[in-house]
Amino acid sequence: MIEYIKGELTEATPTQAVVEAHGVGYMLNISLNTYTAIQGKRDVKLYVHEAIMTGGRDDSYTLYGFYDKREREIYRMLVTVSGVGSNTARMILSALAPAELVNVIASGNEKALKGVKGIGLKTAQRIIVDLRDKMSASGIIADTGLTSTATPVPAAASEVHEEAVGALTMLGFAPAQSAKVVTEILQGSPAMPVEQVIKQALKMIR
Repeated sequence: MIEYIKGELTEATPTQAVVEAHGVGYMLNISLNTYTAIQGKRDVKLYVHEAIMTGGRDDSYTLYGFYDKREREIYRMLVTVSGVGSNTARMILSALAPAELVNVIASGNEKALKGVKGIGLKTAQRIIVDLRDKMSASGIIADTGLTSTATPVPAAASEVHEEAVGALTMLGFAPAQSAKVVTEILQGSPAMPVEQVIKQALKMIR
């Protein structure tokens, strides 16, 4: 089992990162929070979650990378909830910073979870019911040191548009719909950094 990968960050998009370690380039799926945290860094250390799918025509092996252990722990809790798969868990951690998500679950804020694409009322309620006690028992809810890693990332509006649409497409949204929403956001806030554009789009796309 891979605990973490440490090396040179050779590529990074809002949904994926490539880390080269000892001559091998590892492609990891990442959340928007991790993408924000690794901005401008040359060397990174990403904690790994391995997802192995078997039983179909082809087995699949996917790596998910997280900037810190706490985000990975929350991700692993999310995927234990019925109806929350790997991509949905990553989408939740892209729409909400770890600290925000913990507060949402602790306070039973179903509305905030329903604001994430693909999360209906029943799933939101299930996440809260299933994870509130687990997070409390593990100390996550009481951990006041959990903070958002979001920081502004300057970029030209056209570059932000392209990157945001690409990220949303990777998350499973239609390119045309993604482009329309991103354009609308940037028309109102042309200087908005890409991670904030994506977070806003995840709340708007239906």
